[in-house]
Amino acid sequence: MFAVVQFPGSNDDRDMQFALKSVLGAPASLVWHKAAQLPRGTRAVLLPGGFSYGDYLRCGAMARFSPIMAAVRRFAEAGGFVLGTCNGFQILCEAGLLPGALVRNRDLHFVCDFVHVRVERNDTAFTTRARTGQRLRLPIKHGEGCYFACPELLAQLEAKRQIVLRYVTPEGSVAPAANPNGSVGNIAGIVSEAGNVFGLMPHPEHAVEPALGGTDGSILLGSLLDRVKREAA
Repeated sequence: MFAVVQFPGSNDDRDMQFALKSVLGAPASLVWHKAAQLPRGTRAVLLPGGFSYGDYLRCGAMARFSPIMAAVRRFAEAGGFVLGTCNGFQILCEAGLLPGALVRNRDLHFVCDFVHVRVERNDTAFTTRARTGQRLRLPIKHGEGCYFACPELLAQLEAKRQIVLRYVTPEGSVAPAANPNGSVGNIAGIVSEAGNVFGLMPHPEHAVEPALGGTDGSILLGSLLDRVKREAA
């Protein structure tokens, strides 16, 4: 079962649940942030996008102290799969489950658009349905999506192959023009060193139906579903 965490201010929780249940056929339950435990039988946890706690202080800085996050941490440390999108990515960084930080966009403007990202590796639990080098078209909507890492951390991320998605042009070039928020290294998504925690700024749950602009989001969510099924078997 997939557990989709709801924080005060989450606004993509039901979209994520819909994408999992109605499009991919995966059982998904909403879990309120005050819960002390994850539901029995949880196979993966998803932290959705939105504006948890109104984005006061820093995005995700307050949500990391919600009771459910202690359970999420235990789950991740035991090897459970955790996926954070947009605000969920910010929460994972604030909680120390992923390295680096998300800061204000380069131009200090909220961005809402479709972007292209390149899959840097397809051997993670979240990218097995993709090809290495494949370009995905996914939507973004954020004001603090600029991923920051100091040079030492960036070198470590590169060396340990933790960078999973990069912003690219439609032709696949890692160019400044393809970077919507100023993220260092055009980074759009990273995975933990253990490979079971993944954070990304684009919204795969909003790209699972042709009517919504494409189905490339199903590649990422479907990869996680495939891995969970294999683990359960």
